[in-house]
Amino acid sequence: MWGEAKVSIIVPIYNVEPYIHRCLDSIIHQTYSNLEIILVDDGSPDDCGKIANDYQQTDCRVHVIHQENAGLSDARNQGVKRATGDYTMFVDSDDWLKETMVEMMMTYMIRYQADVVQTAFYYAYQDKLLVDQRYFKEHDRPVLLQQDRLMYELIANEKVKNFAWGKLYKTSFIRNIPFKKGVLFEDVFWAHHVMHQVDRYLILHQPMYYYYQRDDSIAATYTTRSLDMLKGLKERHRFVESHYPELMDTSYKLILKTSLIHYNLCTLNRSIDSNKLHREAIALYIRNNAKELKQAISGDKSLRLHLRLFLWHPYLYMGYLGWRKGLRQMKLLRTPTGLTEVTKEVLVK
Repeated sequence: MWGEAKVSIIVPIYNVEPYIHRCLDSIIHQTYSNLEIILVDDGSPDDCGKIANDYQQTDCRVHVIHQENAGLSDARNQGVKRATGDYTMFVDSDDWLKETMVEMMMTYMIRYQADVVQTAFYYAYQDKLLVDQRYFKEHDRPVLLQQDRLMYELIANEKVKNFAWGKLYKTSFIRNIPFKKGVLFEDVFWAHHVMHQVDRYLILHQPMYYYYQRDDSIAATYTTRSLDMLKGLKERHRFVESHYPELMDTSYKLILKTSLIHYNLCTLNRSIDSNKLHREAIALYIRNNAKELKQAISGDKSLRLHLRLFLWHPYLYMGYLGWRKGLRQMKLLRTPTGLTEVTKEVLVK
């Protein structure tokens, strides 16, 4: 029976004392009980290690690994080495789950004979929840992707995100694919290697995972290390060129969009790029690959304009962005639609 299958849940822990109880309680109280909960204390400087030990003493399903700080990638890798479940899930230690998440994912995993299942998720702020409803609504039927379509959706980064969390994997698919150490956005370096093996990928549309938006998170604090995102996309592009050449335009398009975003962020945070080396590297890549980028975005009128302005001069492109921002602030230009607010309840007491 499906209820006999063990699910390993791996939680890397570092400096999250204000949030860790909410995260771990949401896992402990899952309606699917056959769990192996692996907590990897990555040398956390606060009391997270002690808190993890307390959970281990009160629940036999909890296993704690203590190690010197080595980063999120290594913590996940150590968790995978310890995992004995038939299926594996990653949960970040400041996020949390709906109590029926694992049960629902296991039910559909077996029903559709899937290799990986993902659910929708909430962007969880202290006073609101946002959800992406551009492509699917909560009560839509599940979508089963075969391998070729899956790789397109992963590279497009819209319906299938690069995030490792929020998905349930057959453990055999990730056992021998470690996360790259020493980089931020390690999921971008990892996910395509996993999906390259996957034949059946199931998308569920009910939001079951709460992705907490911290002011001090990596995503909210820009540094030059954030440029690892571009490194990951370019490394993946080489993989696409070798294995999925028909998807190179899709890959180029995302690289361009991400390059323009990071050029903008480096400009707004000039102190971290005072010698302009990072901005010049981004501009050089765009100029050197202009022909391929133009082909990749031939059907995207807005992005074509952005690229044209940037190639004329990056400051012209930046001025255009500032002008559009001013029009939106004056309500003369509509704000782009994307996330939908679904509640106003207070999430953090």
